[in-house]
Amino acid sequence: MTRTNWFILGMAVLAAGFGGYIEHRQRQPEASIIGQPAPVDSLPDLNGKTHTLSDYRGHRLLLNFWASWCGPCLDEMPALDRAHAKFSGSTPAVPGAIVIGIAMDDPAMARAFLAAHPPHYPILLGDLNEPSTTRQFGDTTAVLPYSVLLGPDGRVLATHTGALSDAEMAAWLKSDGQP
Repeated sequence: MTRTNWFILGMAVLAAGFGGYIEHRQRQPEASIIGQPAPVDSLPDLNGKTHTLSDYRGHRLLLNFWASWCGPCLDEMPALDRAHAKFSGSTPAVPGAIVIGIAMDDPAMARAFLAAHPPHYPILLGDLNEPSTTRQFGDTTAVLPYSVLLGPDGRVLATHTGALSDAEMAAWLKSDGQP
């Protein structure tokens, strides 16, 4: 390479780095949603029927945002199934916790995946248009899986980017503890 080519390459790298820095600086940090009411209350299921999260008041809700193309999301689904089975039982004194999957995906892709691998917890569809459902729930990184814990009063107790471990799910869903 000639000196001129090296110079042009160096300037291109600097310009790209500076552009990335400017983009990063212009992003407004999201305010924490911890302690706030759920920012979205109604979402459709795969058949288009609208469900409201407020229908589940009195229960802890683990909202798990996933997509059919997301490997870690799919790996996490069996653990979510186990957690839902373990913690969803209710007694009059202690309401159970509920896992709700929210597909951040094309509905046809989600349907095809779920037909082959049906979970035993409800699945709703998130809105991919900005601000996406995950962003409204505080996901500033746009990384899936993303989970949100709602308390019995519908307020956000915790958020988590990446797959939850069995122990983390248990801590989130126990009726007697904070995450």
